[in-house]
Amino acid sequence: MKGKAVVFTDRNRVSFQTVEMPEPGDDDVVVEVRHSWISAGTEGSFLRGERIAGERPYGKGDPWPFPHAAGYQKAGIVREVGRNVRDLRKGDRVFVAMSRVSGLFFAEAGHIQPSVSGADQVWKLPDEADDLSAYAGLVLAQVGYNCGMRPAVAPGELAVVIGDGLVGHWVAQTLAHRGAAVALLGRHDGRLGLAEAPIRTVNVRRTPADSAFRGEAIAVVVDTVGAMDQVRELQQLMKRDSHLVSAGYLGTEGIVDIQKLREQEITLHTPSGWTKRRMDATLEAIRDGWLKTAPLITHRFPADEAEKAWELIRGGSEACLGVLLDWEDVSID
Repeated sequence: MKGKAVVFTDRNRVSFQTVEMPEPGDDDVVVEVRHSWISAGTEGSFLRGERIAGERPYGKGDPWPFPHAAGYQKAGIVREVGRNVRDLRKGDRVFVAMSRVSGLFFAEAGHIQPSVSGADQVWKLPDEADDLSAYAGLVLAQVGYNCGMRPAVAPGELAVVIGDGLVGHWVAQTLAHRGAAVALLGRHDGRLGLAEAPIRTVNVRRTPADSAFRGEAIAVVVDTVGAMDQVRELQQLMKRDSHLVSAGYLGTEGIVDIQKLREQEITLHTPSGWTKRRMDATLEAIRDGWLKTAPLITHRFPADEAEKAWELIRGGSEACLGVLLDWEDVSID
């Protein structure tokens, strides 16, 4: 079975290619993809050759993870279900995580058309979900939801989120929904400007993280980008029995002094990956309207122009945040 996919062929090389995929089986779902959402952080680290798999950094002697079909999240319409699949039917609007592909470094694929996946990788979307693109980043939105739900926080307590990327925004939204007084730290005015009130924003290029909160007691720090220098600056302002959530990719640099945390009784949380329960809860949060995804979509590209999308992302544009690939006009032939 043939399809089309966005393939990382080598370090910093993006190609739109015809690929082979397994024939669907009795437990599988075939989806016509409409939109896929780029995860600039995770996908970018693979594209640069920084990771070999999951949270594992590339090490000397490891094989380079190329070629592989990038990504892990998309939304579309069910076109076929295996005879053992009970909860989905043809025509359902769904979110899909990992799909299958053959002949590449990984057997899993993200940005691919059509998607052949096990039913455990597919979520039926609400009947009222007219905008499929709002759900196309569900895995990444779940990361933000998970980070924002992990730490204990009382209404009005100060929670500081490091990173103005997508995860940072969704963490900030989740903590604000829980009643915290939230501050979002970043380096891009365009991205920070997408945060809605009452979330406070701080551009650390102009205002250092530690001076922005001098005299305030921080109850929660969430690092979404692996900025250990900023974590250490803010730790001085964290109150006793506070919480540190580390979700940014740190490679081999993620050194945390447990004894320093113990002096303040700081609880360390290290969320990673996704679970069905959290995915279900994130989907409900998007449906209910308090976790906002569509307003963070800043750019769209036809899927066969994925290389241009990555040129934009790597350029570090102030305005670039949520980048979607649209698949409606992609021909499989």
